[in-house]
Amino acid sequence: MNHWSSIFSLCTFRTLIFYYLISSNIKTCNFSLEAKLGFRSDQHHFHFFMATLFNKFQQFVTTLTKSPTFAKDPRRLQFETDINRLFLYTSYNRVGKDAEEADIEEIINMASKSDLADQEKQVQENIHTQMTNFCTFMDRILLPESKSHDETSQQHTNAPRRSGLSLAVGSNAPSKNKIDIPETKPLTFAESRQRLKDLMGYTLELKKSQILHEQAGQGLFVDGEADVGSVIALYPGVIYSPAYYRYIPGYPRVDSQNPYLITRYDGTVINGQPWGTGGETREPWPQSAHSSVYRPNPSEPSSETGSDRVWKMLSKPLEGSRLGFSGEVLERRNPLALAHFANHPAMGVEPNVMVCPYDFPLNEKDMRAYIPNVVFGGVDEVRMKRFGSFWFKSRGESNDGQTMGPIMKSLALVATRMICNEEVYLNYRLSNSKRRPSWYTPVDEEEDRRRWS
Repeated sequence: MNHWSSIFSLCTFRTLIFYYLISSNIKTCNFSLEAKLGFRSDQHHFHFFMATLFNKFQQFVTTLTKSPTFAKDPRRLQFETDINRLFLYTSYNRVGKDAEEADIEEIINMASKSDLADQEKQVQENIHTQMTNFCTFMDRILLPESKSHDETSQQHTNAPRRSGLSLAVGSNAPSKNKIDIPETKPLTFAESRQRLKDLMGYTLELKKSQILHEQAGQGLFVDGEADVGSVIALYPGVIYSPAYYRYIPGYPRVDSQNPYLITRYDGTVINGQPWGTGGETREPWPQSAHSSVYRPNPSEPSSETGSDRVWKMLSKPLEGSRLGFSGEVLERRNPLALAHFANHPAMGVEPNVMVCPYDFPLNEKDMRAYIPNVVFGGVDEVRMKRFGSFWFKSRGESNDGQTMGPIMKSLALVATRMICNEEVYLNYRLSNSKRRPSWYTPVDEEEDRRRWS
């Protein structure tokens, strides 16, 4: 495959993904095509046409993964596939339920012509728009009547932003000398949850999972109706960049006793375990600045392998006062901060959400309380570069050559179809190079392999 045919294949690939998404929605939920996609539902051959395109999409991906261009980096292929899907889902959501056929065609046109970097930026902008609306709702619910989200927004200086991504330029870290906790209404978590549903159309609740295996435990459920491309949940907890892996509790076997860990493509790990199910107030979190710090006990026998020791030598984190983190004032009554309770679907059940990286711009101070994360080591993170299975310290700019502003690398779950009063299912994509739990049934074995290649 030469250079030009590679470019053509990528454009075709992006366009086919859109038809794959439509056909997936047709197969997995019963809603009006006219209402959702702007097409006439009486077009009898439309379903057959979309099913045919879906088969072509699957065949195309199989062919593409075997090409020399992508065989060298299947992980990159899977990342691009996910970004394309997120671009289409979130762009459709932003257009709204009243989208016309011309709007859908414009999204297809953008997906087929824009490069990956532009699509990433647009995904971030789409998610940030939804998060801005969510924070506005939460302010209306929790802040005294005299102070709204819009009013507090006007009090902050408008910092310059990166194109499409709304990232801050410069660094204005919160003062560590004084923690200012604003006054909020004395509402319970349950009351906040219900009021969010009244404003946004949906909220989340925890109850016994519908999955039968005994380890499923509590499941995450949407209470109400969320459209395709909606931010369903936020993944809460402590964020670790690769520079601080060894401080994840339980290192190096971090997942042996903790099922609430998740990893972004860039290597950032989020530990949702300390967050639990939230709380009943707005408060500094975590209560202890070092409550989630793991420090090896020299009296315990080492369980390290040779590769563990090599990793420590090559990517040893910074030592000194920057270890740990200061507590941030976070809203513990956050109804969406429950993504860590989403279960992997049972055999034959399709996932209805997917993971989306969300780089929260820390200059958005009026929104900060509703982003349920703290960064281990501080927001001025050590930049790392991946080489094989190792991460090395590096310096430089972002992939598009622009200076990185202060961001927090969080995660959201985005709906891949309409979700109405049902359980949330997330494809865990566990690595097929390691022993997986007996209850785990791969949704797509090839996706798992590419994700962890």
